[in-house]
Amino acid sequence: MKKFVIVAACCLLSASSHAQSSYNNSIFEFRKEYETGFLTDKRSPLKKNDLKYLRYYEPDINFKVLATFVATPESGSFSMPTHSGKDKIYRQYGILTFSIHDTLLNLHVYQRVDGQEPANMLFIPFTDYTTYGETFGGGRYIDMDIKEITNNRVILDFNKCYNPYCAYADRYSCPIPPRENDLKVAIRAGEKLFGKNNYQ
Repeated sequence: MKKFVIVAACCLLSASSHAQSSYNNSIFEFRKEYETGFLTDKRSPLKKNDLKYLRYYEPDINFKVLATFVATPESGSFSMPTHSGKDKIYRQYGILTFSIHDTLLNLHVYQRVDGQEPANMLFIPFTDYTTYGETFGGGRYIDMDIKEITNNRVILDFNKCYNPYCAYADRYSCPIPPRENDLKVAIRAGEKLFGKNNYQ
């Protein structure tokens, strides 16, 4: 019996290790695509030689969480300030509720309504306890497609959060995360401060 328990435990550890390795690889692939985007976007603040200064936390599957989604269809549009002083028009599309490190948290999800972005794309800007110290002072972003929401549930993966262009240069109109999206935890996942210059 004791031998069986040891074998079972080893199998579980092996399966867990394999799952973590597979997940890590998926995040590394995501980052490769993310970095390629800088080279194909005509508005990009970075050149090929700048990519070596991009920094990330190690992938951590604990920051990939299942969130409950509640739609807020009655929400009106509002102006979200940006770092350039030029407002952008959004509406609150819904609210996500989830837990990280046993802390219950909420994030408001926004949809741009001025026709400048695809209607199916949702926007989640946020700040947390790493902001200014370890990550960009202007907050970080997560993008989400409406189709990712199923039965009022959605996977929220902070390992895929990224810096706005304002983290690399000061000529962009990057939305400033509303205070309602200030998370009272440290999100040590996703992109860190840019290693070349810190625009905070």
